[in-house]
Amino acid sequence: MEQLEGSRQRKKEGAKRRLHTRNRPQSLVIIALGGNSLLSAKKRFSFHQEMENVHSACLQIKNISQLGYRIVLTHGNGPQVGDILLQQKLARRLVPPMPLDVCGAQTQGELGYVIQRALRPLVHKPIITVLTQTVVDRKDPAFRNPTKFIGPFFSRKEPGMKKDSNRGYRKVVPSPEPLEIVESKEIQRLVQEDFIVIACGGGGIPVFKTAKGYEGAEAVIDKDLASERLAASLGAHILLILTDVECAYLDYGTPKQKPLRKLSLKEAEMLYKQGQFPPGSMGPKILASIRFLKHGGTRAVITSPEKAVLAIKGNAGTEITK
Repeated sequence: MEQLEGSRQRKKEGAKRRLHTRNRPQSLVIIALGGNSLLSAKKRFSFHQEMENVHSACLQIKNISQLGYRIVLTHGNGPQVGDILLQQKLARRLVPPMPLDVCGAQTQGELGYVIQRALRPLVHKPIITVLTQTVVDRKDPAFRNPTKFIGPFFSRKEPGMKKDSNRGYRKVVPSPEPLEIVESKEIQRLVQEDFIVIACGGGGIPVFKTAKGYEGAEAVIDKDLASERLAASLGAHILLILTDVECAYLDYGTPKQKPLRKLSLKEAEMLYKQGQFPPGSMGPKILASIRFLKHGGTRAVITSPEKAVLAIKGNAGTEITK
């Protein structure tokens, strides 16, 4: 009899623990996938190969989900939007070209579809892609001095192009600061319903806020900076930025190159101000991490897709904390 009562008591205590765990708020992680980790900008890939790359990234996302995290995915779109621009250029005499904001929307649909297809068989959660707009300022200095190269290389200069190193000419467009994610409240509701949400593709579709609504902008937005804006609006705990290197480095590309594993917010700010992180590669990732922590985030982690699970456990990548 005593054994029976003891068994019942243990079952009650176990049920209470399970209920407590189920009702406890889960940590929210924003996972920012680099566009080049989904489709290389250096090679011509087929859709089948793109699916394979996305599937590899989604295996890591599955493992992170199994650790109990709520997840919002963002992604880059550099190679993908470059392909669309090339297609438009080659077919411009047959089909009217679309503005850049529409091209960005097309990549959100493409990559959202690919990620959903790859991820759905791996997780037991609903998954949805949200077509996401990001507000920018019409007076942003970037519109007076476009610096962001996009699309393929060309052997001769055409209107709107500049020389990109010694590889040829490319289209150059403004890359203004992201100010606000238009659909953040809708994304928040989906997160609360335990959806895995795919949002802010390519940094979001750049738009101006007007008295009549929103108006598309001929620009591109940095994916990592936009991910930080989304993370802050959702109250995320972790910002996980996945790129093509395992971690950030001190004196990158020199004989003194040294991996950076653990950084405080002050140390990250100091190294960023010293110019240790180039603006075209690691710079925006470190800046996004700094802003994330200043706006209430707990941890920012930078690593490669294959190290994602180890990094979120604190065993790989570059981790920045307060």
